[in-house]
Parts: sequence; C-alpha cells; structure tokens
Amino acid sequence: MRLAGLLLAVSVLAALFLLPSLARADEMRFSVVDLVVGGCKKACPQAIAADGVIEPETPQAFIDFAKRAAQSPRLSAVVLLNSPGGNVVASMELGSIFRTLKVAAIVRQVGAGAGQARGDASFTGQCISACVYAMMGGVKRVAPPGSRVGLHRMSIVERGFFTTTRSLADPPLVAALSKYARKMGVDQGLVAAAESQDPEIVHLLTRREMARWRLATAQLY
Repeated sequence: MRLAGLLLAVSVLAALFLLPSLARADEMRFSVVDLVVGGCKKACPQAIAADGVIEPETPQAFIDFAKRAAQSPRLSAVVLLNSPGGNVVASMELGSIFRTLKVAAIVRQVGAGAGQARGDASFTGQCISACVYAMMGGVKRVAPPGSRVGLHRMSIVERGFFTTTRSLADPPLVAALSKYARKMGVDQGLVAAAESQDPEIVHLLTRREMARWRLATAQLY
C-alpha cells in the first residue's frame, strides 16, 4: 500500500516522461503465444507476449487480458517483453502486477506471423528505458543473448514554433524509482546510473552491468 500511495503521488510528475522517439510508436498490445521448447508440437506451454509502448492504460489492459488468457490450461507464468519504453509510473505499476502474479519476465520478440516465441537471435527483442522498470517486477528476469536492454534518463521534450525545451524528472519521482527497485530486489545503483545519463543517449547494458545490479540473467534456469 505504501508503494501504491507513493506511485499515485508522483504519477502527475511522470505522466509524459517518455523517450523522445516514442511519439509515433504503437502502444503495448498483448497476445498468447506458444513457447517452442523441448521439441513440443501440439502441447507447447504458452506465454503472454507484451509488445509496444507502455502507456498509462497498459497495467489495467494487462490485467484484463491476463484474466481471459488464464482460461488456457497451457498458460505458463511467463511474460515476453518487447518494448522501447513508455510511461514511467505505468511501467512500475505493470512491474508490480508481474510481481503479484509471480511471472517471469523475458526480453523476447515474437516472430512476426508465427504466433510462437522462437529461440533464434533475430527474435530476442528489446527492453529500453521505462520498460526496464516493468521488467524489474518479474520474479525471474531474463535477457537472452542478443537482446537489447537499455537505460535512459527520464525527460520530456516540448517543441514550440521556435524553441525546444527539455525537462528532467523531479527528485520525488527518482526517489520513487529507487524505492521500487529496492522492493523488486534490484540494486538502486541502476536507477542512479540511468539518471546520470545524457537524456539524448540510451545506454545499452552489458552482461556485467545486468549482473552487478541484479537486473537479469541470460537464461531462465
């Protein structure tokens, strides 16, 4: 409840903190896909694929979708994330839902038109900027080899007729992110590192950095 109250208190501050490049990207959509593992054919386990920008409506949309998807007896507690980022508070809310449902979060793009989660490197996907905060909610967090996980400093760019201004996140929001990271078992140094970046740059994490900040491993088991 304390975390929920803190998120509510800073939600106005974070309402528009997006990557500048997200303006025309599609909001997050969900689907149920087969996990092609162990040579399965007709009885493959299933996962929820989450693909797109995390918007304020995304957490509730995920809950609604998950309720319907749970009717499948083959659905496993796995979410495949592929996102360029989005709304910061919504990402923390989504991550909190992941933790409540005890799902594993895997950075994975679903093969176009295949309806399957494939294992080759061309489908490893990305989790950039605010997506990292959603990923934190997974009870297990996996960034397979070839996937892209990146930190980005929160900012909002406002463009007028003659000027362009950039605003950075206020201290209460940064504090909320740090508290959230600690609650999810991730080193708060990750948030500090994100907020120390040039807001024009996305820093792609190395394996060593993901391990040092306890963010993700390379495989589920």
